[in-house]
Formats: sequence, C-alpha cells, structure tokens
Amino acid sequence: DEDNKRLYFLTTRSFQFFLLRRFTSGAVSSPPILRDRLLNLKRSRMISGRLRQWLSLLVCVLAVILLKSEGASVGITFLQDAVAKGAVCLDGSPPAYHFDKGSGAGVDNWIVHMEGGGWCEDVPTCLSRKSTDLGSSKQMVKQFGFSGLLSGQQKSNPDFYNWNRIKVRYCDGSSFTGDAVDRANNLFFKGNSIWEFIIADLLAKGMRNAKNAILSGCSAGGLASILHCDRFRALLPASTKVKCISDAGFFLHAQDVSGGKHIEEFYGKVARLHGSVKNLPASCTSRMGARPELCFFPQYVVQTMQTPIFFVNSAYDSWQIKNILAPSAADKSKAWKSCKLDLKKCTAAQLKTIQDFRTQFLSALNRAGVVNSPSKGMFIDSCYAHCQVGKQIQWSSDSSPVVSNMKIAKAVGDWYYERSPIKKLDCPYPCNPTCPK
Repeated sequence: DEDNKRLYFLTTRSFQFFLLRRFTSGAVSSPPILRDRLLNLKRSRMISGRLRQWLSLLVCVLAVILLKSEGASVGITFLQDAVAKGAVCLDGSPPAYHFDKGSGAGVDNWIVHMEGGGWCEDVPTCLSRKSTDLGSSKQMVKQFGFSGLLSGQQKSNPDFYNWNRIKVRYCDGSSFTGDAVDRANNLFFKGNSIWEFIIADLLAKGMRNAKNAILSGCSAGGLASILHCDRFRALLPASTKVKCISDAGFFLHAQDVSGGKHIEEFYGKVARLHGSVKNLPASCTSRMGARPELCFFPQYVVQTMQTPIFFVNSAYDSWQIKNILAPSAADKSKAWKSCKLDLKKCTAAQLKTIQDFRTQFLSALNRAGVVNSPSKGMFIDSCYAHCQVGKQIQWSSDSSPVVSNMKIAKAVGDWYYERSPIKKLDCPYPCNPTCPK
C-alpha cells in the first residue's frame, strides 16, 4: 500500500543521500553537532556495513524532521516531451517540477520558484553532477516538502498559501541560462531551454490567465529569478500583476581575501562552458562591451530591470563569505577555515574584513537602485544564512529573524500587495538576537 511504498522510499540510498545534502547544506535546520557528523559521513569514501545500518536508522529520524519542517509533500512532474525539444538536464534526462495547485481565491495566482544548487564551471564538475539530482532528474526524489513561501498552510503563509505553487528542479548547473551541447562528454548545457519549456508548459496549464504571478528562486535559482525576471513579465498578459523575488541570489562582484578575482573567473568559466552569454539580459550585456559575462552579477543587471523585484538576502551571506570572500583557493593556509564555519571564531582582523564585505554588498544594492526605487523592495538581515524564504523556521515561525519589527513573510507580503514600501536593513553583525543560533 501507499504507506509501505513511502517507508521503502525513505530507506532507499537515493533518499539517504538526498537527506545528507539537504541537512549538510543548511536547507533544513539541524543541530550543529548532528550536521558536523553528517558532513564527516558525507566526506567518507567508504561506508562500512555497520555505518550503512546506522545511516538507514538515522534517515528515518531525519525524514520525520524533514517532513515536519517542510510541510506537505508534493509529487514530481517529469516533462518527457521536453526531451525532443532538447530541453534536458546535464545527463539528457527530462526536466521536472513539483506543482501544488491553487484553490479558492488563489486559483488564478501563480508562484514559480526555482531551486538552487550552485553551478558547474568545467567538464569534470559537470560530469560529477550527472550522477546527482543537480544534473539528472533520474536522481530526484519523487516527493518534495513545500514550506515557507511555498507552504499551503494559511497560518504559516497567509498571503500565498492558496496560490498555484511550483518548485522548478535545478539540473543544468547554469542558473537556467545554458544553450550548448558537449557531444564528446555527453553533456547537455540546456538550462535556458529548460526554463523556456517549463514556462510554456505552465502557461498552457493556466498561467496565461494569471491575475498575479511571481517568479522566485533561492541561491542559483535566486540569481535565475533576476536574470529571467523581465522575460517572465513579457510572457504574461499586460493585465497580470507580475513581480519577482530573489532569495540569496544577489551574488557580489568582489575580490577575495588574497586580492584575487575568484568569483569573476568562476562565472566566466560557467558562461563560456554553457554558452550562457546570449541568454543573459540584453539590457545588461549591451552595456558591458567585451565583458558580457559580468552580467551574471546582479549589481549590473538590476539597475536596468523594468519588473518589480524583492531581495531577501543576508548582508553576511554564508555562501558568499565561504566562496566569494574567502574561497579555499584564496586561503591556502586555511586561516579562514574556522571563521567560515562559525563567525564567533573569527579574529578581529577577519571580522573587519567581513564587515567591509557587508559595506561593499550594501553599496552594490544602492548603486543598483534597490534602496531608492519604489518598485524594488528588500529584507537584508545580519544572520549568517543562505536561502531563507523556503524554510519555515526563517519565513514566519516564532524563531524567524526579525528586522525592524517584521519577519520575512510579512515583508514580502506587504511589498507584493503594496500595503507599504519595504526597505528593511538590519544593523551590523552580531546585533540581531533573533537570528538562528
């Protein structure tokens, strides 16, 4: 029966490693000690029989936590017809999404939320993704818990609970911008085709009649919500109220601690490998001369955007501190290792560098017009976090971060429905006691 099928699913290896990725990436809250143990397990090259038994038992516990934290489980939809159009994951498998249909007054309202998961910048890293859910729909779990912005519970998501809510799975490694094929390595860089096919599919399923529509995303998906925002607006009727939300997607063009340009070089590799440049916003690339790949950085895109957009971001984004400010390549001595894991372990000099990074981030927001534009909103907290709108604990729970007496859910709702302009900026770390410990 269905209960037995579900129990079997929870004990499969694919779900075990899905849980490991979710908990160790911070996508689901877990105690620091447990997360550290999981990270050590994840790094192990060999798992003994006894360890595998322990993992199976642990999975059952984690599954309960996951289901409670992420809300109702929503089934997956594979778009088999996309294969013939070349809109495929890195391994050639069909793209997919999870769709929870709207009801009542929300039946004509739509949220399309794009999953995150980083990028692959060269053939080896893309090949390694092919065997995971970030490169193949064959590896994706069939059920996904919706919470936060995607929650179907009125109490926890009063402004959007009854909308049509779609989570687009991420399997291309380019923030849905790629358009190339590597036949020699059997790699398909078709992120832009995936995005176009999925949006066309949703339009045919009723989104073309939407009264309200939101394009949102987290991390690499949050970047995609910026890059595709104006195109999304153009595909919907003029009568539709369209806005975008970027969660942890405002990646800063900045130097690392060694004075190098690690993130600039990284995004350049992604753009060249995936053939992304032609799918970046023309309003940006036309101004960048010989450096159109710099339009992967939101600070150069947002200033010419026409569609209203809201930014949920930490000024101390944990991914950016670890990968833009102090990437391993720029920290050969590992002087930043402890600091990146826990800001309380940073030296005074490291904290100053991090505070300077915050200053750069806020300056980039200001120069992009986010601070002063009436159509743009922001909730910038000082929590050491990455991706917040999809987690109930940070979206609208009793322990959610508060900035100027407001939680993220209220800020996003007030901005979308224009109940009030929202420009929430937190004080510098470590001032906010409501940040998750």
